[in-house]
Amino acid sequence: MSESLSTRIHEEDRQGEAYAPALEDVREYQKKFYIESYGCAMNFADSEIVASILKDKGFGATRNYEEADLVLLNTCSIREKAEQTVRNRLHVFRQVKESRPGMLIGVLGCMAERLKGKFLEEEKLVDMVVGPDAYRTLPGLIEEAGSGQRAVNVLLSRDETYADISPVRLDGNGVTGFVSIMRGCNNMCSFCVVPFTRGRERSRDAGSIVRECTDLFNKGYREVTLLGQNVDSYYWMDESADEIVTFAKLLEKVALVNPLLRVRFSTSHPKDITDEVLFTMSQYENICKYIHLPVQSGSTRILQLMNRTYTREWYMARVNRILEIMPDCGLSTDIITGFCTETEEDHQDTLEMMRYAHYDMSYMFFYSERPGTLAARRYQDDIPEEVKKRRLDEVVRLQNKLSLEGNKKDIGKTFKVLIEGDSKKSKADWKGRNSQNKMVIFPKAGSHQKGDYAWVRVDGCTGATLIGTAI
Repeated sequence: MSESLSTRIHEEDRQGEAYAPALEDVREYQKKFYIESYGCAMNFADSEIVASILKDKGFGATRNYEEADLVLLNTCSIREKAEQTVRNRLHVFRQVKESRPGMLIGVLGCMAERLKGKFLEEEKLVDMVVGPDAYRTLPGLIEEAGSGQRAVNVLLSRDETYADISPVRLDGNGVTGFVSIMRGCNNMCSFCVVPFTRGRERSRDAGSIVRECTDLFNKGYREVTLLGQNVDSYYWMDESADEIVTFAKLLEKVALVNPLLRVRFSTSHPKDITDEVLFTMSQYENICKYIHLPVQSGSTRILQLMNRTYTREWYMARVNRILEIMPDCGLSTDIITGFCTETEEDHQDTLEMMRYAHYDMSYMFFYSERPGTLAARRYQDDIPEEVKKRRLDEVVRLQNKLSLEGNKKDIGKTFKVLIEGDSKKSKADWKGRNSQNKMVIFPKAGSHQKGDYAWVRVDGCTGATLIGTAI
């Protein structure tokens, strides 16, 4: 999609995290694997599926790639910067392999199919390349690569959802977890590579989703985020119960697991989020009042070029409907600046849209052409980079202003906060999020523990954080 100047206002950037189960003793396993993940939450969830498959084959996770028998990079093709980062990391791993010839290096995920030739043949950086629908074949590919062959499986599937695999939770906080509910995407947004790297849309068995959420709750987790490229188009026909499960019904099923289990979801496509979903959210206290609603551009003309299938006015009407049903709902978005032919008037439309929706947070990028996308085939990438960056800077500065204004309005209010752990800056403080997905920091007091809910009065704020006191 694009390269980010300031992609997150108040979330940690998880690009390139190395994962290992926090409580697992790697010495129990004969072989060790190291996995590093880039990109969206779907990739991090996929890494947990990969870990489960490898664990069943005798691999234990390690945080030290220099001792690993198998090194994996779970990749993202959305941003150009991610590709260069992955390539740089592969060079580092290749140097280690020179002193440890038995080590295997693999690339997983969205980048695998598109760059398999370069990685395997031109640069000889990896031993195997595995696409996002081929993780079940990893054991065979590892054996193949171990015999000296280049192992590749990047075939896309029309039915693979990994519904029967229980993910190994990798180095999480033990409080919040991701649950994948569907894979692929049918929306052909002209800037996006996802339909080509993750295939067609398919939904996971609703029963398996509820069982996974129940299992997480029983293990002490208190929040799940239901993941999909477009969760609102989730659809499952439960033949045993003669029931059609829409996304709204799935939300309800997960909410009913336990009132203490918070439910979030990501991501919604504006064209598909229904009143049924909004009313279900409003009905259940434990379904968080927060929607990530990517707008991409505030200009109808640019939206048409992006093949987003809605207009500026239609999007505004959806924002109005959300706030009509849930006045306290938090909103965030994705914004791309400098898309093909974007004018200053188009850019001003985007800034005006931001003011209208008053987003709490945005993921903000300037456009960079991704090979294979519809935009790369149809349009000329004709906006100078300095103009893209200047417009992005204006978007970032406006979002910082909106975030601070929104947080100031919360001063004096009291929120129910799920404690996720120690604040990054001080172990004397807790950190957690309210229903609207805002980070709240407050001093430790009383008997609160990680995973508890606390009522917190907001006394102050920054643009990124609410600062309060437990009451």
